[in-house]
Amino acid sequence: MPRVLAVVAVMLAHPAMALDELQFNVTGDDRAIEKELEGASLLVAAEAEGRTNSRDLIAAARAEYERLVNALYGLGYYGPVVRVNVDGREAANIPTYRIPRDIRRITVNVDPGRQFVFGEARVVPLPRGAEPTDGFERGEPARATVIRNAAADGVEAWRNRGRAKAEVSDQSLVADHATGTMNARIGLAPGPVVRLGTLRQVTPSYVRATRIQRIAGLPTGEVFSPEALDRSAERLRRTGAFASVVLREGPLKPDGTMDIELAIDDMKPRRFGFGAEVSSLEGAGLSAFWMHRNLLGGAERFRVDGAVSGLTPNLGNLDVEVGARLDIPAAFGTDTDAYVMAEAAYLREPTFSAYQGEAGVGVHRYFTDDLEGEIGFGYMWSRVTDSQGTRTFSILKLPASVTFDRRDDPLDATRGYYIGAELEPHYDLNAGPGVWGMLDGRVYTSFGEDDVVTLAARFQIGTVVGQPATSTHPEYLFYSGGGGTVRGQPYQSLAFPAGGGDRIGGQAFVGAQFEVRYDATDKIGLVGFFDVGYLGASGFFDPVNTWHSGAGVGVRYDTGLGPIRFDVGLPVTNGPGGSLLNRVQLYIGIGQSF
Repeated sequence: MPRVLAVVAVMLAHPAMALDELQFNVTGDDRAIEKELEGASLLVAAEAEGRTNSRDLIAAARAEYERLVNALYGLGYYGPVVRVNVDGREAANIPTYRIPRDIRRITVNVDPGRQFVFGEARVVPLPRGAEPTDGFERGEPARATVIRNAAADGVEAWRNRGRAKAEVSDQSLVADHATGTMNARIGLAPGPVVRLGTLRQVTPSYVRATRIQRIAGLPTGEVFSPEALDRSAERLRRTGAFASVVLREGPLKPDGTMDIELAIDDMKPRRFGFGAEVSSLEGAGLSAFWMHRNLLGGAERFRVDGAVSGLTPNLGNLDVEVGARLDIPAAFGTDTDAYVMAEAAYLREPTFSAYQGEAGVGVHRYFTDDLEGEIGFGYMWSRVTDSQGTRTFSILKLPASVTFDRRDDPLDATRGYYIGAELEPHYDLNAGPGVWGMLDGRVYTSFGEDDVVTLAARFQIGTVVGQPATSTHPEYLFYSGGGGTVRGQPYQSLAFPAGGGDRIGGQAFVGAQFEVRYDATDKIGLVGFFDVGYLGASGFFDPVNTWHSGAGVGVRYDTGLGPIRFDVGLPVTNGPGGSLLNRVQLYIGIGQSF
């Protein structure tokens, strides 16, 4: 039966700006069709926006026929009847030079008719092994969108086989109203196999042209591939030196090659930023950075970072860190960057304090869009005061890491997973060799209408072997408690007694964090969490071990760039005593906790 979409009364001072009623009637009882037509209707949009000027309404009414018919074609309805009446007159018959002064009622009546199905559905020729288009086969609803997709898929299948100039050569679309069938036959012209020519830069840049060519890594001379173009564009984008990167295919040359035109727009070379986090016991933390995106004219990224954390009234956990890093894209091949770094820090952790400096070099390799790794060589000098007294460490290190990131959004993931592994063989010139390692895994899944509920879990496992804990640099040992491990427990509160009231970290760590995230509104999210951490004194199965856990709730506010996080946690097991107020831990930061 017909359905009235909306009735709106808009009373304005001028009679030419009045519309008392808009009726939108669709024959049948198919809500999917109604929603599609509502979304396509210009009159519904005008009503929602409050546009009631007579001239605007007549223009929308006259264009309504084509909009609604095209929407129905997209659903496979090829015999619809659409009528638009403006105060009893068919909108198509109202002359544009005689617009009525007053419009009181507009009525749209739509009879979709029957839905057509495919009788014949063919795309020829197709390369061997080409995947068929979903829904493009005999007996399926003959949606115009499916026909367009079938043509596009056919062209793309040939392009993926090196036929860069493949195109639709002819098509036959015949709707048989007697049988309700659509016979669709699409002809393709694959064209010749094309080889990639040179990359021709057509816009200026402050980055040297030779470096742009090297970074892009266009495989000149190889058979054309859309993926090759996508990879070249992505290599240029990931340098951070360019605001936009556009690759356009040139004309086919007589020798069967095709040049690629590159249009780029430089980013502003300099950038700075800052951040802040607050924890009730760890204190406040401030960070800032300054970056140059094209330091030497070859898209080299130079960044200086500074951070101060542990800002509490007594400054008992004050950490000050300053670092600089230079990244050189395509230093050892298209997908292999190089880096040089240096850091200096003054640390006052709960179990030790230290002055230290570090310098290193290394390479960063992009294996795929999701997989990347890094390996380097460095030296660290550190003067540490802890439960073992004051000592000096002089360490040669070989840090390596690999990440596999399949999250839909690294800042606010709702689906996918992340795996990060770090391994750092090192040699202390005073104590001997050792190996430190950490594995970090995260997984996300969502459900409910519009995926309003997200389940997130994080698992961490780490160990250090070689020297006993008393001879190991404290930064290689493991602790638990705080925002990165167990919320609701004080920062690095889980450790082992070392005599005289001092504590020392463990050589094995296992941690887990679980969250249930609920999108209460478009901007506000609610979170419940439970975290647990375990330490082994010298190994995972050491009889000397300890563990604790915490839980709490949080609120997220989506800024568009990432959520602002506010969490309240309490210890569940092995936590501090005292009043409830003293046991509460507060965490404020930017981005999800993991």
